[in-house]
Amino acid sequence: MKNKYDMLIVGGGPAGAIAARTAAEAGNSVCLIEKRPAIGTPIRCAEGISKDILEEFVKPDRRWISADIERARIIAPNGTTVRLEQNELGNAVGYILDRKVFDRELVWQAAEAGADVLVKTRATAPIMKNGAVQGAKVVSVGTPAEIRADVVLAADGTEAQFARWAGLDTTVPLREMMSCIQYLLTDIDIDPISIDFYLGNDVAPEGYLWIFPKGERSANVGIGISGRKSRDGSRAKDYLDRFIAKNFPSGKTIEAIVGGVPVCQPLPCTVADGLMVVGDAARVVDPLTGGGIGSAMFTGRLAARVASECVSAGDCSKDALMRYDTEWRASRMGASLKRNYKIKEFFITLDDKKLNTLADSIASVNLAEFSVSALVRELIKRNPKMLFELKALKDALT
Repeated sequence: MKNKYDMLIVGGGPAGAIAARTAAEAGNSVCLIEKRPAIGTPIRCAEGISKDILEEFVKPDRRWISADIERARIIAPNGTTVRLEQNELGNAVGYILDRKVFDRELVWQAAEAGADVLVKTRATAPIMKNGAVQGAKVVSVGTPAEIRADVVLAADGTEAQFARWAGLDTTVPLREMMSCIQYLLTDIDIDPISIDFYLGNDVAPEGYLWIFPKGERSANVGIGISGRKSRDGSRAKDYLDRFIAKNFPSGKTIEAIVGGVPVCQPLPCTVADGLMVVGDAARVVDPLTGGGIGSAMFTGRLAARVASECVSAGDCSKDALMRYDTEWRASRMGASLKRNYKIKEFFITLDDKKLNTLADSIASVNLAEFSVSALVRELIKRNPKMLFELKALKDALT
């Protein structure tokens, strides 16, 4: 282990791996550390990603694609199903990944580009000088050490510990932290080319339940509910277990994961002197869908590009790094996060009756091209009696 690098990246998920690969390809000395003993485990993700986003960062490989999706279905509380076929979805929905293999592939690519990779290496504190981050204190396979760097990229996921230690407020309001649990079920009857979303306050209050295929008779079956709705007898696990007992009574659970997903607005600022925050740690998870792989890779790549230029210029101050924060907010991803947060805030106020009304109004609609904006516009057009309530949705599009 060297003790000085141009960049230190804390976290070996998609954000950290893409950042490490990008920075190494630009000629920087890079160290990526991952606290777990193996990349890609445990999985805390439904593993879905659109084709167009994925292909922007890595060439698809059947070794880590579990399913190729052709349709999506949204099931309302009364059973009304809104179907979105492949010709409508385009590349908006694409693959279900095998994250155990996918994450390792990304890190292997970073290593092949020249990055040093250290697993079972946990950051314990930032190294600070005059208020600036200059590296991290770590414990690597039980041995304390220090790794200094011109800039540190915090890619340590939902916990966002490193940014918090460096002085950033990474708190997520309880109502905006989704309480999630997911089982990998096998020996179940599913549509292997469809992703399904179940809505309703009796199914998943202020959230949704999902079925993401992982093969002909296997799927990630999970749920996310608002943290403020979680209580004894009505926790995420209780809702999911009831759904599985009703719909997949003979299913066999071969994996179970639990965790929290932030569906809040992004951090007010994602840089500090010597520090950049990317991926889930920056709170760039899509607040409407809970998806975060694409945003993680986008922010990881952008941060590495800006950091590389700042390292070359010898200036890794907050002011110099601020271009990263400005650019991701001005990007299509940033605009989508802002819009989808407003849409999410609207939908969590709806009772089941209103959810049913909206679903019934568009169940037979054939959209020329699927997008969140197109779907919202159709809801507004077909529900004039709810025009006042739907104003929040209309405002989200402007």
